[in-house]
Amino acid sequence: MSYIFLDESGDLGFDFTKERTTNYFVITLLYSSEKKKIEKIVKKIHRGLKKKYKGKTSHLHASKEKPVTRKRLLALLVKNKINIMVIYLNKRKVYTKLNTEKDVLYNYVTNILLDRIYTKKLVPTDNDILLVASRKETNKFLNRNFKQYLSKQIKNNFKSTLNVIIKTPFEEKALQAVDFVSWSIFRKYEYNDNSYYNIIKDRIVEENALFP
Repeated sequence: MSYIFLDESGDLGFDFTKERTTNYFVITLLYSSEKKKIEKIVKKIHRGLKKKYKGKTSHLHASKEKPVTRKRLLALLVKNKINIMVIYLNKRKVYTKLNTEKDVLYNYVTNILLDRIYTKKLVPTDNDILLVASRKETNKFLNRNFKQYLSKQIKNNFKSTLNVIIKTPFEEKALQAVDFVSWSIFRKYEYNDNSYYNIIKDRIVEENALFP
């Protein structure tokens, strides 16, 4: 089976007068057939932190970890058979209609990424493919419509079956890995910080702006 893990960084707010509204929004897909190896990396990093810091939380989150932890996880990750595809949005260039239809925008961007993976045959479509999306407390867009929309698009366009599930990073450890990847790419655009991006850049198959 092939696995595609989805995570996003930034927010879909468009009120730029608010201090925490980001300029960019990034959706990242990490795909691999070696799910267990990704999980082992996450477990290894977490186990080391639990020994060093008592009371460590139950899962890793890129924005909360120290630079040495982020770089170590990314370095271990790229040694495995993973590939990355990403679309980033400069939100100031997003069409007005999509500003008010955030669920449509989210689904649209995700479908573009999946379409590129299938078109370029980056995963074997004759095998089962599972998309695991990260459920976040503030995310209102990962719902039944999201799953049905993506599965229908792949079925209609590629005559293939895509299974979509939504889990928390605690439930699915590989989502913690794609969180680090997405966060690293987001840093490149939002803060002009390439220090983490440079570790993973050779594993990025495509990296495109939605509205150049």
